[in-house]
Amino acid sequence: MSERHDDITDVPGVEVGQWTDAEAATGCTVVLVRAGAVAAVDQRGGAPGSRETDLLAPANTVERVHAVVLAGGSAFGLDAAGGVMRWLEERGIGFDTSVAKVPIVTSAILFDLALGSATRRPGAEDGYAAADVATTGPVAQGNAGAGTGAMVGTLMGRLRATKGGLGSASERLANGTIVGAVVALNAAGEIVDPESGRTVAGIRGDVGGFLSAIEALRAMAPGATPLRENTTLTCVATDAALTRGQALRVAMVAHAGLARTVRPTHLPVDGDTLFVLSTAAPGAPPSDVRAVMAVGALAALAVERAVLKAVRAAAGLHGVPAASEWPAG
Repeated sequence: MSERHDDITDVPGVEVGQWTDAEAATGCTVVLVRAGAVAAVDQRGGAPGSRETDLLAPANTVERVHAVVLAGGSAFGLDAAGGVMRWLEERGIGFDTSVAKVPIVTSAILFDLALGSATRRPGAEDGYAAADVATTGPVAQGNAGAGTGAMVGTLMGRLRATKGGLGSASERLANGTIVGAVVALNAAGEIVDPESGRTVAGIRGDVGGFLSAIEALRAMAPGATPLRENTTLTCVATDAALTRGQALRVAMVAHAGLARTVRPTHLPVDGDTLFVLSTAAPGAPPSDVRAVMAVGALAALAVERAVLKAVRAAAGLHGVPAASEWPAG
């Protein structure tokens, strides 16, 4: 058995590479599956920014993708996927059209333009660089990749926000099946530890502690400044054999991990998007309903733990402190 990192690279066939610009407070995270993976997506935020998500619908033709790109930079950051396509094409990886192999790269972005530089966004060269350093080794977390410029608790503006970040975790079933998740956490609300019920990051109080996101919404005046600085991006991977329909069901169940830790989530101003990848070899018998239930439940747990790891690994940046740097109330 290979060494466990407690992150998404524990899943066989998954590599992760990241490009990070701390000065500009942006970056991208590439989840590579060179052999291809059955994929699905469940978008629940009201303001998503994405690329090639329509092809993941179970009724559509292409069965397998070769990479998922999570990026900062708002809609500009979708350009990073082009660099990942080029990197894959150079290595002969892609969907065989008989005249060319076309890499299938799907992507989603988050808004990080309010921290650092609004003019430096992940581009094709940065996506290429992230793919070029992808490994099966431990995933850098906190201020890394797509989590570099992420914040949480932006409901009352940046001056009360806490640093978000990138987190990753994995779970193992008794039969050896592995489920992993990577999360770029950039949420308007607060982050809650489901074990204790305690808020661990979010809207900073005047001298310490965190304010209630629900009470902030309750008190929000009509016509208040609209929120734009949100979106949590997630990629779940497993070596369980899943059909695209089963992968979609796992994606739906895995969103529970966000619902348990991000309060509130799936808002009209969020672009919350969750991808699922099954790295099982083509032709492997699909999982039965009990296995899909187990994979979904553990995917939600991996997402939950990845969210908490994201804020715990984060460091303050450009005047926004991390939770670990903010005094308890």
